Amino acid sequence: MRTHRRFSVHMQERPDPRAVELLKRLLDEGIELTFGPDLPGSPRYDLLVAGRPTERELDASASLGVLLIPWAGLPQSTRTAMEKRPHISVHNIHHNAAPAAELAVALMMAAAKALVPVDRRLRADDWSPRYEPDLSVLLEGRRALLLGYGEIGRRIAGACRGLGMQVTALRRRPERTAPECPDTILPPQALHDALPAADVLHIALPHTAATRGMIGAAELALLPADCILVNVARGPVVDEEALFRALESRSIRAAGIDVWYAYPKREDERTSTPPSRFPFGDLDNVVMSPHRAGAFAVRDVEEARVRAIASSLIAAARGEPIPHLVDLAAGY
Repeated sequence: MRTHRRFSVHMQERPDPRAVELLKRLLDEGIELTFGPDLPGSPRYDLLVAGRPTERELDASASLGVLLIPWAGLPQSTRTAMEKRPHISVHNIHHNAAPAAELAVALMMAAAKALVPVDRRLRADDWSPRYEPDLSVLLEGRRALLLGYGEIGRRIAGACRGLGMQVTALRRRPERTAPECPDTILPPQALHDALPAADVLHIALPHTAATRGMIGAAELALLPADCILVNVARGPVVDEEALFRALESRSIRAAGIDVWYAYPKREDERTSTPPSRFPFGDLDNVVMSPHRAGAFAVRDVEEARVRAIASSLIAAARGEPIPHLVDLAAGY
């Protein structure tokens, strides 16, 4: 299909050749692509695909009206730059919602059934865990509390309900419902009232100034002793030391963690970087995952990313609403 007019897109990074080929196949005729980091001569693009755009990229084309961030999230530098340019709308894609939700459920199950320490012991020919009933938790009939009810949270909620769990979700706009509505939707102000009833606490909300440290020592102290915490959002949403102390003292039962507090900065650090200043690896009630919920560890995700980008570009070129408008004031 041809768009109603010529529509030009500049992508800050060039995807691999197979992704470029797929993108060109999916797009309407009339959508023109250029790739960076070097800008084309006499830049005139209507949409920029970039996670952290430079000042030059944002100002080079007088026709630029849309910034598409090719992932879910809003870097602070991008937020600051776009607040100065209210004429440019900002949008995300949510191509990795399914793998992130699947890993959240996997972490919940592994923590509830103590799979990691049980596996380790059976590898040493120790069958004792079979006769230790307190090692596992039955999830059916328990209550899951979701912090965040976006693309990822809705998928987690569906999986929890499929396991026979009751689901409560906290979201910034509780009046916005969805077809897969949980049993209860509450505003963020209800957090302290909801925590004591949470058998599993799933964290799947954006990292913003408002959510940083949202779960600290006081909030962890409100959780039941049998509670399992799962974090696939960002590490700093949960206070680092408070989480370690709660797990070390077993004031909560277990945790499944995919997002951390320290990351390798270079390729040669990938095999020698502790994820925290506290020794979470010494605890047998923690399932640790090296931030695998997103695009890096699932083969199908790159194709999903390309298809999501294509859908947004087509909508923009046709003058239709572009999905996932970012609220700069809220930070996501």
